[in-house]
Amino acid sequence: MNRSLIQDLYFKAFRSGNPIFLLMGINILVFLIINLIALAEFLSTGQSPIAGIITKALSVPSALTDLPSKFWTLITYMFVQRDFFHILFNLLWLYWMGIIFMDFLNKRQFFFTYIFGGILGAATYLIAYNTIPAFTNLSSFLLGSSASVMAIVIATATLVPDYTLRLLLFGTVKLKYLALAYFVLDIIGMGGGNPGGSIAHIGGAIAGFIFIKQLQSGRDLSNILKRKPKLKVVKNSPNYSTGKAEPDQETIDKILDKISKSGYDSLSKSEKEQLFKASKK
Repeated sequence: MNRSLIQDLYFKAFRSGNPIFLLMGINILVFLIINLIALAEFLSTGQSPIAGIITKALSVPSALTDLPSKFWTLITYMFVQRDFFHILFNLLWLYWMGIIFMDFLNKRQFFFTYIFGGILGAATYLIAYNTIPAFTNLSSFLLGSSASVMAIVIATATLVPDYTLRLLLFGTVKLKYLALAYFVLDIIGMGGGNPGGSIAHIGGAIAGFIFIKQLQSGRDLSNILKRKPKLKVVKNSPNYSTGKAEPDQETIDKILDKISKSGYDSLSKSEKEQLFKASKK
């Protein structure tokens, strides 16, 4: 592969500052590392035990008794995929919904929604596999970014439910209906071949919904990721106004509420500019 192409991909994923590309890059990097190890093992021995050990070490165990010794898996699992189509569809959803999400909110909120969705997805999976009789006797582990991606999907649909997408074969579809269909399929999927994944998706969906509803009520849960400002000494100087005041949270909440009720196209030019400014914070 051309070295400049690799450098371009590396810059876009890890140096561009775009949170969508960063999360996609981490998922792809982990996927490639584990699967290249598995390939090397298979070609030399016909098996891939080391790749399996790495995968399990990064995945959430279904048994609560195993969790204290693998606490880091609550974060690491949401970046681990072994199947090509698993990672492909997760990243496609992350990219499509991420672009819409970032049109209205900022990258701190994007990161928070992804992580919050992953953690709540894992928590839902653990609760189900340790309380529901159908799952308590099963031994499994959870991996994949699906719960985190589901949080982004539902958060975006909750924020702008009437945002329309044009889909092949289906035509123009409102985002709220697409997200609802995705959610219903996961509920049905609890009785299928991958119940743990479907359960985690539901937890991720709840996380995305909670985040946006809290944001619309004036509480930004992502503020826990804010860095504390460093103290510095400044000289007294006249306070001159630039005339470019940033919109306050109350104004943004009203704009988001208007989008929720009437869609993005109902905003005035001034409201769109205010929302754009807020997304760059």
